[in-house]
Amino acid sequence: MNTKEQELLALIRQSESMTLEFKSDAKCLPDRELVAAVVALANSDGGKLLLGVEDDGKISGLHANHFNTKGLPALIANKTNPPVVVSAEQITIDGVTIASITVPRSRQLISTSDGLLLRRRLKLDGRPEAVPFYPHEFIQRQSSFGLIDPSAMPVIGITADEVDPLQRHRIREAIRRFGGDQSLLPLADHELDGALGLTTTIDGTIRLTVAGLLLLGNEMELRRLLPAYEVAFQFMHGTNVRINEFFRKPLLQTFEEVEQLFKARVEEEEIQVGLFRVPIPNYDRRAFREAFVNALVHRDYTRLGAVHVKLDETALSISSPGGFVEGVTLQNFLVVAPRSRNPLLADIIKRIGLAERTGRGIDRIFEGMLRYGRPAPDYSMSDDSTVIVQMLASRADLAFLKMILLREEQMNSAMPVDSLIILSRLREERRLTTSEFAISLQKTEFAVRAALEKLVESGLIEPHGTGRSRSYTLSVKVYSCTGQHSAYIRQLGFDPIQQEQMILKYIDTQGSIKRADTAELCKISIFQASRLLRKMTISGMIHPKGQGKLTSYER
Repeated sequence: MNTKEQELLALIRQSESMTLEFKSDAKCLPDRELVAAVVALANSDGGKLLLGVEDDGKISGLHANHFNTKGLPALIANKTNPPVVVSAEQITIDGVTIASITVPRSRQLISTSDGLLLRRRLKLDGRPEAVPFYPHEFIQRQSSFGLIDPSAMPVIGITADEVDPLQRHRIREAIRRFGGDQSLLPLADHELDGALGLTTTIDGTIRLTVAGLLLLGNEMELRRLLPAYEVAFQFMHGTNVRINEFFRKPLLQTFEEVEQLFKARVEEEEIQVGLFRVPIPNYDRRAFREAFVNALVHRDYTRLGAVHVKLDETALSISSPGGFVEGVTLQNFLVVAPRSRNPLLADIIKRIGLAERTGRGIDRIFEGMLRYGRPAPDYSMSDDSTVIVQMLASRADLAFLKMILLREEQMNSAMPVDSLIILSRLREERRLTTSEFAISLQKTEFAVRAALEKLVESGLIEPHGTGRSRSYTLSVKVYSCTGQHSAYIRQLGFDPIQQEQMILKYIDTQGSIKRADTAELCKISIFQASRLLRKMTISGMIHPKGQGKLTSYER
């Protein structure tokens, strides 16, 4: 069995998923069902269709009519609109032949030639199914690819004359308060509307855009014309709900009222750093503002559901309907180019000054947690339908914060987010390699090395070893600043002589030791373990037995 067959067999054993579909061909699968399955995959995440595999993963094989897999791509292209270009190949597993059809994810809506639109979704039991693709879901699909801007669409049923004039005053006050685009302030009302994109002209009539409705509409019109828009604020004390408020007011008014509810529950202590007293809130206001604004701006306004702000003694949680936009994942959201599901609304909020002008509000959220020695914001509960960020209410590490503030004072600039992530990870893990940092920073190892070397030069971290096994720890300077002198000694690990004695004692009790055992015993990398065992072999303390991964070492 070759590598391709082994990989496919492993895939089949994982069972069906959003990107893997099994189709039985024992009775010759009708063309209509085959094409429908391809359409559902193309309208979702793409993936593989395995023809000749039963739903339970049993490999039953191809029908004689489908043995010529070279004709399948042409068949599928002719029966889809617009044509879907797939690749198909025959693969034989344990003497049984199946067809593996690779379906690309389409950036436009695909239907069968009969006009059938399908997409895939997960059922409650976790298994996938193909369901109809309804018209109201078209906008969700196209906006996720950045093909349309839902917030720039005109709203039928209300004109620019039917707005709440107080909301324009709020926009101007927000520009002054948050340092927005000052050139907007002298403009007349209709000029302000046009400059921000709050209105558009349709057949000679000035109409509100969806963004304009969100910012200028009154509560009644928002309920009538944009029923998906809602914001909820919940404050829990233990299991008791102290506040449970729902808002459908204009966006800026909602932001102000929710922000006031949040600020009323922010508690602060102070520390002395040099000549200044520095406040330490239990929740950073700027981090909250960026996270809340992100939830309002990037949510899916075609999907029913509220933006939820939940606050209790343990955490602040903000959730937003609609998953990450196309191209943004949990593995790249720190570094991917800024993009929005609602570009016009995002631009308006930036020009007002409510959001980070660079589009890197995510950095502000991380900074608001990490500089206080708290855990990084947690997005791991996000899925295809919701983005959730959770910020834990752990106590601030005052010594760590002092160290950060003093360093920033020396450099006369804020510490980069990459540096904060590196220092935070070392506080938690004590010793990490470049490849481990690359995962946390979501960057290449080359880019991570540059950030690490800057911290080495500044004396905040120390390197150990060379090459791929090179690892890093917090420096003695940092541990001294934080009063953890013994922790510095512990994180350095054991010196070579101690490691050798530990290995010899392990062999005396167990008879032999392997490379993986050595790495675990001495708390070093697998490469460092290889060098240590090789050095002890050359010196005659131990000798190898066996070859390759099975090599063990004896006295």
